[in-house]
Amino acid sequence: MVRTGINTQMIVLAREARGLAQNELSERIGMSPTNLSKIERGDVGISGEVLEAVATHTGYPPHFFLQEGAPVPENLAYRKRQVVAQKLLTLITAQANILRQHVQFLTRALSVKTPTLPVLKDTTPDKAAARLRKLWGVEAPVIHNLTRLVEEQGIAVQSFDFRTGRVDSRSMLTDDGYPIIFLNKTLLGDRLRFSLAYELGQLVLHTFNPVDPARDIVSEANAFAAALLLPEKAVRHDLEEGITMARLAELKKKWKVSMIALLYRADDLGLLTPNQKRYLLQQFNTAGIRRREPVELDVPVEEARLVKRWIAQYRSRTGLGTVEIAAVLHLNVDEYLELYS
Repeated sequence: MVRTGINTQMIVLAREARGLAQNELSERIGMSPTNLSKIERGDVGISGEVLEAVATHTGYPPHFFLQEGAPVPENLAYRKRQVVAQKLLTLITAQANILRQHVQFLTRALSVKTPTLPVLKDTTPDKAAARLRKLWGVEAPVIHNLTRLVEEQGIAVQSFDFRTGRVDSRSMLTDDGYPIIFLNKTLLGDRLRFSLAYELGQLVLHTFNPVDPARDIVSEANAFAAALLLPEKAVRHDLEEGITMARLAELKKKWKVSMIALLYRADDLGLLTPNQKRYLLQQFNTAGIRRREPVELDVPVEEARLVKRWIAQYRSRTGLGTVEIAAVLHLNVDEYLELYS
């Protein structure tokens, strides 16, 4: 018997969130790829038996597929390394869309007001970062907890395992325009902070503005992040006595960004000659710390709490237990606990 009320886009979303191609899922549920494709397009109905099989092999409860709405595509540009398999990007986008649905549900259920982000256009990334600091009342040069600052402004931050070290972050809006920044759960503390600042740059510089295709929005967001975390006047003062590996290590502890980020910021500010930059990069490579800086310099990982706080408020209001709230969010209990405990 054909099940009614099924949103076939949720079948696509569940499959992609598990990193499964159509032929992989169709093989697991004992169906031809052609027939699964027809189901996902909505050309044919789906039986209760097939729906149960899809639920079993994707790890989502059957009511997951009754949800309304549609996934949204990639917003602007990921913070990522140069080459990343499309299959991984599709998986990250799908999982982010599922968490986006949770934020949308919670903000609506709790009547959370959508934050008004400043629209910073027709300005340089450095000036935009300085303007945002002023608007948010950030007076101290060092932002000691960027995640807390962002969440205090009402922007949701959520981490999950991207299943690759080659993608750091991305951002989305709910259907109501509520901003969410997603971070790779595996990020070290310094990279997490820079990735969060990068996505903030994408939100305030590019998300609500028409963007000329000729602009390099990745470079602009990187420049914004550097300026937000490393304001020019204070960084110049810290580096005026010279830039060495030892000095970069010392300043990493103060600014809570990577040594390499400090080096590139110094270069952007004209504090390095090409030869000095080349020499310092060679030292990074010789020491084998270009990708992984010394453990003893690790920056503490900042914890996002806003979404968890919303869940706690909703549970307090409704009296729901763990099993019930997992069902409300259309998750199995284990996955709910992994994400939100």
